[in-house]
Formats: sequence, C-alpha cells, structure tokens
Amino acid sequence: MRVKVKQKKSVAQDIDIVPQDCKESWVYTNIVKDHFFHPQNLVTDANKISGYSGLGMVGSPACGDMMKIWVWIDQKTDRLKKMKWQTFGCGSAIAATSMLSVMVTEKGGMKVDQALKIRPQDITQRLGTLPVRKIHCSVLGDKALRSAINNYFVRTKQKSRIIEESARMVDKFARVTDRDIEEAVLEGAKDLDAVQKKTKVGIGHPELIPEVEQLIRFYSEKYFG
Repeated sequence: MRVKVKQKKSVAQDIDIVPQDCKESWVYTNIVKDHFFHPQNLVTDANKISGYSGLGMVGSPACGDMMKIWVWIDQKTDRLKKMKWQTFGCGSAIAATSMLSVMVTEKGGMKVDQALKIRPQDITQRLGTLPVRKIHCSVLGDKALRSAINNYFVRTKQKSRIIEESARMVDKFARVTDRDIEEAVLEGAKDLDAVQKKTKVGIGHPELIPEVEQLIRFYSEKYFG
C-alpha cells in the first residue's frame, strides 16, 4: 500500500499519513515519531545479549508481527532494571515497545507486579494516542513482557507467580500449539526432526516450517541458553 505524508499546520506538528484511495487519515504524535525514528533499548544483535533474567516472545515472523523481549530484574528489590527488545513489527509496534521499555525502567525500575498490570491503553496514553486501526500494535509489547517475566519466575523457581497465557495454534491440521512445541523442546527435542516426531507439526505443510523452526530456536535459547 502506498502512502503520502503531509505536514499538518498545527502546534503539535503531528504527521498525517493518508493511505492511497482512502479518506481516513492516520495521525501520529511527535512522541510516536520520536520513538519510531529513535527507538529506546532496541537490540540490533541478539548474539551480544547475555546475563538477562528472563526472555519472552510473542507472534511469528512467518505470519507478520513478532516481538522478543529480554529483562534484567533485581531479585532483592523485585524491580525491572533493564529491558531490551527486537521486533519485526510496524512503526507503531516499534514506537509502542520503545515507550514500554522506558516505562518499566524509569525512576529506578518498575516493580514486577506493577509491570504485569501494564495494559496497551497505558502505553498508548504515554504515546499521546495511536490511530484506532494501529492500537493492536501496542499489544505485542505487553504480552512479550509478561512472557519474559514468566520466564524469570521459572528461572528463579517462583512458580506460584507464573501467569498462565493461552496457547496459540501453530498447526491447525495437526492441532499443535506453541505450548506443545515448547514442551517438546523442554523434553529434549532440539531440532525440527525431533519436534516433528513428538508433535507431527508441519508434516505435509511445509509453509509452517519457518515458524516452527523459529519457535524451536526461541525455546532452546529461553531454557538452555
């Protein structure tokens, strides 16, 4: 889809993006623009990341948007001291996650229980709003953050604090979810052949293999480093 960008004559100097052949405009605030063009805590090389407390991921690069978050938590104070992230998402997802990383680490770091309560609306409010059709982009970050904190709970044996997240269907033909693939990796399946032997995921449907392989790599890193 082509878009044309025009500068509005307003005090806020928001950017008005008008999709071709569409009367509706998408207005992005200066805050959104700043976090998109200058994202905070963005990871460009995941191989350089180490010593993190928890790792979380949601979405799929094979399907479109994907978000990966690393957190560093001070176990004594139960505060998030640092958050890093990667995404294959759009500009709104980039801006929303950049803002989220600032929100959870500012003022000495947010308490873990408080961070778990962050809603997409909280992120959008700090951004000064997002176009209605782009609100869903702010959901990736808070879900990935909860996933990373859950991983921290597992690593530190705080199982009573784990928040159960609903499983996502990866292979509707074999009825295999991301949770099934996660369990297969935990049981020792470290490559595609091993995971397929346990779950039958992607057999006969090669278009699903890139996502399955991405999940295998993610869960292997999450639990085995």
